[in-house]
Amino acid sequence: MPISFHPRAGQILMCDFRGFQVPEMVKVRPVMIISPRLPYRGDIAAIVPLSLTAPLHNLPFNVRLSRNYNPLEADDLPVWAKCDMLMNLSIRRLEGFKVGRRKWETPQATGEDLKAVRAGILAALGFAAGGE
Repeated sequence: MPISFHPRAGQILMCDFRGFQVPEMVKVRPVMIISPRLPYRGDIAAIVPLSLTAPLHNLPFNVRLSRNYNPLEADDLPVWAKCDMLMNLSIRRLEGFKVGRRKWETPQATGEDLKAVRAGILAALGFAAGGE
């Protein structure tokens, strides 16, 4: 069931990417919200997909999180933010993690993880510190 609120920066939700086309993201997967609600954009959220699959290359836009925020999985599973896949999407694609009958959770990432993901986004866009 889609969320009925605008998510906070750092909040972890599930996103339905169905309707996109390969090589784009095309399945339901966890995402991190990376920006606050912006004026006149209440139906849009900026997100970065999360993955349990380790990246093939250790690049600054592949950010390993301090823990797995998915309440349905073990906390110590390694999780990476795919900062090179930054997207602005409708909040109608987002929902919490269903953890019980009529019970949903929307975990919040630590400030350190959010900061690291934002740095990864800058690297993915070619704006990393020390760049031209």
